[in-house]
Amino acid sequence: MGKNKLKKFAEMETFDNVFQYPFAVVEREGFPLKGNWKRDFFKNDNPIVLELGCGKGEYAVGLARRFPGKNYIGVDIKGARMWTGAKAAVKEGISNVAFLRTNIELIDRFFEAGEVSEIWITFPDPQMKKVRKRLTSTRFLELYRNILVADGIVHLKTDSPFLYTYTDALVKLNELPTEINTADLYHSDVVDDILEIKTFYEQQWLDRGLTIKYIKFHLDHTTELKEPDIEIEEDTYRSFSRGYIQCPQMLDDDKEE
Repeated sequence: MGKNKLKKFAEMETFDNVFQYPFAVVEREGFPLKGNWKRDFFKNDNPIVLELGCGKGEYAVGLARRFPGKNYIGVDIKGARMWTGAKAAVKEGISNVAFLRTNIELIDRFFEAGEVSEIWITFPDPQMKKVRKRLTSTRFLELYRNILVADGIVHLKTDSPFLYTYTDALVKLNELPTEINTADLYHSDVVDDILEIKTFYEQQWLDRGLTIKYIKFHLDHTTELKEPDIEIEEDTYRSFSRGYIQCPQMLDDDKEE
């Protein structure tokens, strides 16, 4: 592990807005903020919004800046990336954002039923070979149900045609109420200042001609969710964070340390 990563990990231990709980500790002792995030950390009764797979945390911090009436929590397993957003929030004194380092599969160990109002899934790995690992699969939607309010909102923002096609089919098959569904967000008629927030990599994708897809849907607690049985053409590239398959001239020079 590089010295820079070690330095970031050490600094994150000093941040009041970062929570890092090993699985063994959570299994043995539980998580003290579960069910108590509003009362004990945020000190308010505002809605809680999660960003799953938050990476550097730019989106969570951007939302927190713009919407002080909501509480935001970025969730990711990679602490060296999360440091960027956590550090920015500390430096700017943004009190309505926190960061949780854990696997998304364990998310219901950290939040009580109905504690979360919305979930953002921003540019995840499309997992073209593994349905169970897709963050919009029925497996994960069932997990989100454990922590979302009734009829809670799920947002997917992705550059992947594969993941967009899959999620679109799943939402339609299960007749999940959908507010926005577009295959080309920034050339659509969607007007929403939330969507103006862009991550570093998202802006790079836009600059290089990729379209951004967006779906905003509601997830109830009663529908028996089914997986779509369709053939989907695989992406001919991979997102920056996973390296390109084609178009070597577009290789990312901003790889994570």
